[in-house]
Amino acid sequence: MGTVTITTLIENTAGRPDLHAEHGLAFWIDTGRHRVLFDTGQSDAVLANARKLGLRLEDADAVVLSHGHYDHTGGLAGVLLLAHKARVFLHPAALSAKYARDTDGRCRAIGMPRPCQVALSEHPVGAAPTERVTEVVAGVFVTGAVPRTNDFEDTGGPFFLDEACTQPDPLLDDQALFIHSPEGLVVLLGCAHAGIVNTLEYIRRVTDRTMHTVLGGTHLVGANEDRLDRTVQALRRLDVRRLGPAHCTGPAATARLWQSLHDRCFSCSGGTQLQIEGP
Repeated sequence: MGTVTITTLIENTAGRPDLHAEHGLAFWIDTGRHRVLFDTGQSDAVLANARKLGLRLEDADAVVLSHGHYDHTGGLAGVLLLAHKARVFLHPAALSAKYARDTDGRCRAIGMPRPCQVALSEHPVGAAPTERVTEVVAGVFVTGAVPRTNDFEDTGGPFFLDEACTQPDPLLDDQALFIHSPEGLVVLLGCAHAGIVNTLEYIRRVTDRTMHTVLGGTHLVGANEDRLDRTVQALRRLDVRRLGPAHCTGPAATARLWQSLHDRCFSCSGGTQLQIEGP
């Protein structure tokens, strides 16, 4: 049985002075037999960080996009120039136009940049739609669309499908990645727009496996106290042993998670490496 290594390539912070940090997320997963890139950050910083960490994006067997926002897809064009053999896994709605309304009322485009959409359309291996649970490589799966079933996770927000910001974006493209391990499931989150608890409970239902490690963006940046309380309770109930909150979790929610689950939390800054027993 081999070891799976997960490396944080891009995050809002960097754990080394020679690595780039940006508002975004990207993980490199090496199962020993296969290599998967989960998200691409918002720029070519993912390429520079991969070089500095000695990781060959040319060896990627798959690229998985958690959803269609620019901070998770913006590095895709550069990645595909290297990752010639990688199939891209994404929910079809990730290609939709996407906008956000700022606090001053202005609307701005936040979807996949046009050069990345062109690169994807011209990629020789093509893309695989992931509307439901899909195996990416042996032992590594993507959830597809995540049902929103609880009553306390606000899965909305200032996200829209039109430039006038009148049509709310349900963000059906939001998906997570999970890896089978003898110790339990390892779950990687992009932004968890569907809700971290909705996501973990859905994975638990479709796998009937316990959770061991969860890392990535949790989109708790605007969560109120009740949601934070119930999220902590759910993480304990699901018996998540290790938690690496990152990216869109937000400083206040990150502090709360570390205070409540301090013995389980770990840093997920750029350059962080995590090793687990493989499937």
